[in-house]
Amino acid sequence: MRKLFFLIVITLVAISGCEKDDICIEGTTPFLVIRFNDSDDQSEYKSILLDSVRVIENELYAANTTLDSLYIPLDTNENFTTYEIAANGLVDEMKISYTRTAIFVGRACGYKINFEDFELESNTTNWIKGIDINNNIIDNDTIAAITIFH
Repeated sequence: MRKLFFLIVITLVAISGCEKDDICIEGTTPFLVIRFNDSDDQSEYKSILLDSVRVIENELYAANTTLDSLYIPLDTNENFTTYEIAANGLVDEMKISYTRTAIFVGRACGYKINFEDFELESNTTNWIKGIDINNNIIDNDTIAAITIFH
């Protein structure tokens, strides 16, 4: 009887010590979405062959890709990110400054970062004809925050 009681107690302790499995199904830190539009008809999307998209002195995010939208990460440790965007052998640079807001999503996901209050500095004298900030808050990946006209 003592062995059975001891076995039941150990089983109950083992079961109560288990954690439920958490799966992160909610969104995480969103990407910056950039749309490429025609500089002559600014309401029309216009694909472009990008040679590369690079965070200055860091990672390469796209290379030799034709697209009309670009999803790239913003730096979650700094209040700015500077990109070199190369197309047709020409390189333009843009620096995006922002405010970071950490939001607790849940145990499985941890925190995500939302970005607000964009400011844009650009050296776009080569292939980029203009840049518009469409959305001053990035809290998801579904809305283009920036439009580049070329």
